Amino acid sequence: MSEDQINDTEINETVEAAADEAAESPLAKLEAELEKLRADVLYAQAETQNVRRRLEKEKQDASAYAATGFARDVLSVADNLSRALSSIPADLREDERLKSLLTGIEMTGKELDNVFQRNGITRIEAMGEKLDPNKHQAMIELPHAEAEPGTVIQEMQAGYMIKDRLLRPALVGVAKAAG
Repeated sequence: MSEDQINDTEINETVEAAADEAAESPLAKLEAELEKLRADVLYAQAETQNVRRRLEKEKQDASAYAATGFARDVLSVADNLSRALSSIPADLREDERLKSLLTGIEMTGKELDNVFQRNGITRIEAMGEKLDPNKHQAMIELPHAEAEPGTVIQEMQAGYMIKDRLLRPALVGVAKAAG
């Protein structure tokens, strides 16, 4: 067992045993003091190691989630682009004069999705899922005959995760019992 792995009980037992011996002789008194100082050193080493680990984790989290604020801002751009594409009527989609414009807008949307994917930003699947308060924000309850109560039946705004953290919850409508 290394010095880093000695637990508190073993240290306390060693210090107590040394203190008992200290009552008997001056040499034992010095040995008890030495054991106490060893215990203090072990505590200091353990604390240093804990601080080092905590700082390393904070450094990793900072680099992994540094773009969170920027990503949250860009989500509104993605929402507006999606709304723009969905609002174009079918007859205008067939117009030859607008096809290249529509293709460009669709390619921009796909590139934005690729950028999100490269940076660990994923869309939360909500439709048909059970309401998860860690990923969904229920905005309305709607009576529904077929869907089980608590199931997402409408998505008002897409939700996103950045790696394993919530970037923005999905705004959803949830089924409730009909009647």
